[in-house]
Amino acid sequence: MKDDKEALSQIALTLAHHFDSLYYIDINSGKYSEYIPDNLLKEMDIPRQGEDFFSEVQENASKCVHPDDLELVIKLHDKEAMLDRLYSNKSYSVVYRLILHGNVMHMRHFELMCDDRKHIICCLENIEEEFRRKEEQEKDLQSAKRMARMDALTGIRNKTAFTEYITAVDERIKAAPESCHFGVIMCDVNDLKKINDTRGHSFGDEAIQRTSRLICDIFDHSPVFRVGGDEFVVVLDGRDFDMREQLLAKLREESLANKRSRSGPVVACGMAVFDRDSDDSFEAVYKRADMEMYENKNELKSMKIVDYFMGMNSMDIPINAERKRLLDGMFGALYTVAGDGYVYLNDLKHDFSRWSLALVDDFGMQSEYMYHADKYWQKHIHPDDMKTYQEAIDAVLCGNAEVRPIRYRARRADGTYAVCYTRGFVLSDKDGNPEYFGGIIIAE
Repeated sequence: MKDDKEALSQIALTLAHHFDSLYYIDINSGKYSEYIPDNLLKEMDIPRQGEDFFSEVQENASKCVHPDDLELVIKLHDKEAMLDRLYSNKSYSVVYRLILHGNVMHMRHFELMCDDRKHIICCLENIEEEFRRKEEQEKDLQSAKRMARMDALTGIRNKTAFTEYITAVDERIKAAPESCHFGVIMCDVNDLKKINDTRGHSFGDEAIQRTSRLICDIFDHSPVFRVGGDEFVVVLDGRDFDMREQLLAKLREESLANKRSRSGPVVACGMAVFDRDSDDSFEAVYKRADMEMYENKNELKSMKIVDYFMGMNSMDIPINAERKRLLDGMFGALYTVAGDGYVYLNDLKHDFSRWSLALVDDFGMQSEYMYHADKYWQKHIHPDDMKTYQEAIDAVLCGNAEVRPIRYRARRADGTYAVCYTRGFVLSDKDGNPEYFGGIIIAE
């Protein structure tokens, strides 16, 4: 008997390093003793020893076991059930929750059949810290997974998430194409490279962020992905799919308004819809949307904002005295800062312009004031430089606003050619419509 007690003491000391409480139970009689006292359970008035472990644990369970786990704990301490488990496996463990002092605590229950097959050891281990640690690890893991699928600059889903989304869509198409209803909108930020090159990458990043907000605000019921530096993809779903034509028109209208006012991102976009009779993959829809986007991109690049504006205003109405005085005032201010350069300023609403008198004399222009002056000036451009000149002017008038000198040759009145450096600009009215086009010409 003395040897048994010493053996149990050694067992208790060894297990004390791993468990917070240990009960030694006689299977036949049900008598039990706690060899590692749990102070928390003691505070709950749970006895350290007794005559019938199984029934007493079940009776005391309601004092401290979480209500959602109470049925589990009662069944866990059913004598016949415990013996069936241990005769088959010799040991068994499970996790349940206690409520101590109003706090939830996770505990691991461990039971073991002794070699004499007459006694059972039941242990409790407080694993709250371990549980919290695993919970935090899981949160970190989920956060890492979300971050891996999130574009850092815009906060929307990235190309990795897009690739996974395509895989899921393709699986649905393969399984049940008749139930697939979706559309794809491809978007591309116009002239991002020029923005980065002329204004810096911080302005380019801002343009990308503003583009993301614009797209997400319009297609607020669909997933939006940034799949490249200046490329975004919208997968139309639900309400957005039903209203796709209206929403696409809204995006194009806002892009055109931004182009005219130079106050926001210009987004080329194209749309395609899944056709279950001809499309066998997401890629097929994506390619059609991409092709339409490039068509829209070319349209935007070739459209002069002044042409758009002039199409809404009559060019047959002569400039009135008030508009002419305004033109003269602005011209004077521009002339003051021009130094030795020639100055020109055009009122786009009337296609009426004023030119430096020195330029008129040096190049034999018709007058200091002219309607449709661009047609007369182009007659002076060297034929070999006309393409370069026209492309540069179109870039400004199309809203790309390349603020850099244009180099070309122009014929003077005496027939010789001067090398000209011109910097052009567009001024818009309060509604964002282009109102004046002007510049400074330096001739050598």
